Amino acid sequence: MKKITFFLFLFASILVNAQTFTLNGKVVDENNDSLPGSTILVKETKKGTSTDFDGKFSVNLNKGDYTIQVSFIGYKTVSKTVSLTQNDTIAFSLVPNATVLEEVLVSAVRVNADVPVTFSNLSKKEIATRNLGQDIPILLNYMPSVVSSSDAGAGVGYTYMSVRGSNGERINVTVNGIPYNDAESHGSFWVNLSDFASSTQNLQLQRGVGTSTNGSGAFGASLNILTDAVSEEASAEISNSFGSYGTRKHTVKFSTGKINEHFEVAGRLSNIKSDGYVDRASADLKSYYLQGSYTDENTLIKAITFGGKEVTYQAWEGLTADQLKEDRRQNPYTYENEVDDYDQNHYQLHWNEKLNENWSTTLGLNYTKGAGFFEQFKEERDAADYGNLIVDGTDVIVRRWLQNDFYVVNFNTNYKTDKLNFISGISYSNYTGDHFGEVIWGEDLAPNVNIRDRYYFSDAKKTDFSIFAKATFDISEKLSGYADLQGRFVGYQTKGITSDIAAIDVDANFNFFNPKVGLTYKINDHNNLYTSFAVANREPNRNDFEGGVTTHETLNDLEFGWRLKKENLKLNTNIYYMDYKNQLVLTGALDDVGAPVRATSGNSYRLGLEIDADITVSDQFSIKPNAAFSSNKNEDFFITRNGIDTPESLGNTDLSFSPEVVAGNMFIYKPIENLQVSFLSKYVGKQFMSNFSSKISDNDVLNDYFTSDLNIVYEINPNKIFKSIVFSALINNIFNTEYVDRGYYYTYDDTWSDPNKITTVDGAGYYPQATRNFLVGVTLKF
Repeated sequence: MKKITFFLFLFASILVNAQTFTLNGKVVDENNDSLPGSTILVKETKKGTSTDFDGKFSVNLNKGDYTIQVSFIGYKTVSKTVSLTQNDTIAFSLVPNATVLEEVLVSAVRVNADVPVTFSNLSKKEIATRNLGQDIPILLNYMPSVVSSSDAGAGVGYTYMSVRGSNGERINVTVNGIPYNDAESHGSFWVNLSDFASSTQNLQLQRGVGTSTNGSGAFGASLNILTDAVSEEASAEISNSFGSYGTRKHTVKFSTGKINEHFEVAGRLSNIKSDGYVDRASADLKSYYLQGSYTDENTLIKAITFGGKEVTYQAWEGLTADQLKEDRRQNPYTYENEVDDYDQNHYQLHWNEKLNENWSTTLGLNYTKGAGFFEQFKEERDAADYGNLIVDGTDVIVRRWLQNDFYVVNFNTNYKTDKLNFISGISYSNYTGDHFGEVIWGEDLAPNVNIRDRYYFSDAKKTDFSIFAKATFDISEKLSGYADLQGRFVGYQTKGITSDIAAIDVDANFNFFNPKVGLTYKINDHNNLYTSFAVANREPNRNDFEGGVTTHETLNDLEFGWRLKKENLKLNTNIYYMDYKNQLVLTGALDDVGAPVRATSGNSYRLGLEIDADITVSDQFSIKPNAAFSSNKNEDFFITRNGIDTPESLGNTDLSFSPEVVAGNMFIYKPIENLQVSFLSKYVGKQFMSNFSSKISDNDVLNDYFTSDLNIVYEINPNKIFKSIVFSALINNIFNTEYVDRGYYYTYDDTWSDPNKITTVDGAGYYPQATRNFLVGVTLKF
């Protein structure tokens, strides 16, 4: 009897383990359209099938673990692992190879959820809902830890952004992997990229040091922009928008689609004009984008040119507290041609080659040409301030010029398997720039002086070479590692005199080693934890050298985060500690062209918590909140004042322009398929405009503010002529809040009030932002 029982048990076990189950599945593309004829391969059995007309398939397999691989011509091959213990269903969404090849253009500077780096993405669709003429920093305003602003107050013209309290000079920006930051000032001048959002496929904002990137080091964040992807089908669109303060945008776009399955030509022309919220803070912005592409299954070649011309009336002086109360829209500049006039054109060539399933290479070439001036009227000036080209006490009109050339070569290789993604590359850039000023009118010129004679000149050259290797690799089934090593070698030389008629003679070289390491732990299919440690070094910019700063700064960035991804909930939470040595902090003051003045603060840190979520409440309603809480401190900060040479300690003080709380939220409601209504809110806490934490006076405070916008998008799909008609409306600052989001603070020694005593006094300026205003637009798509 025992033998019979044993054999019955053994037979039953064999039957259970040999039981066959059915795995059903469906294969679709990124638009959720089925892909009939897709190849399905079960790697363990070397057997497969294909999808039917509806993109569906079915295979019978014994109990066990299997890797299911799906491939389709023109699409990226993907694999998924299933543990089969019962009948099951699986779904695949394939991405076109063209898109895969496009993304490789920026793979060297981008990351995904497998990499222990804190980041957020913004897609073309998300950008389009609010793209009615405002610049990219304004469109990014609702991303975590971002604070944006504009000189003119309405988001057109000169615009700015900061991330984690770090301003634009510390945010690395790349376009298709090519550095965009100005090589000398380190700033990103978005006014030269007007309506660039209309030619942007997607962008990624990495907070902290992030991954190795090309160009100047990321000390607060890096922004990676990928331009328009190759279009499979021919298309055209006309977009027009109008709004408050005479703001209007006119855009024409086209694409030939794939010609002979390989070639595409696409382009855009744009013109944006605005009178500005601030009086006479007008902007006239013209821009273009043109690309020619060749693609096949393994090759992408893109030739791109973009750029434009801007003429912007100056509004960077700001207002005093009294002027702000008197009339917050007034502009201190009264000369009719107090304008910034600049042209900038970019030429890029990209060649991405997929050598086989594992190897690919990317080559990027760039040439940027910039030239322009700003014009100013000055009353009763000293001759010495203008190279003795004028007579003392004369009125004068000057133009201060910048002409530059910027060359870049990038080359990357990528080796990728299921368990390893290894990227290595080099980047080399060469910058030359001429700075000079000329007198274009003078009430009383010096003898033998002609109009347009130069009163100062200096030339500059900067080379930047970097080499990196980084890898993401599996350590175990749940644990993966990340290592990123970069060497960066910078040379900067300039000679001549500055606009202050002071010698500038710099010959500096910097050699930096920037390592980054991290771990990602996959708790389950929905949760992972990550931690990373990164080191970044950064050289001074031109203004720092002019101010006598020659020491580089160092950042040690420690991040720890948790990512949760479910069908109806995405949650990202991270804690960061950024420890700085010799941080070049904003003093609060501006130089004579409105650029921020920086000074070395010694030791300082930023400690913060960031949270952002995407919550789908129903098919019609979703919420996207984010919040950042931080402590940003100078450690044992010293100043000198009142004519006393001995430094005075202020103890620990707050870092300038670093609010402790930054929060945003989006309520998105889709009552019907083609209508979206979004209510967007932003809160920015109190900021100090100096590093003194009001220990000298309370003039250095920017009050907290809360604003809300309403965004409505409605799309019609007619049967004839147009593919779609999209109506958009944006009401900014819907509750009519009077607020200031940016300003400046300065101190100076008063030596004339009391000849026997030197007293340090201070002052401040403010940039008022627009009260309630609107933009409406319509886009016709063919």
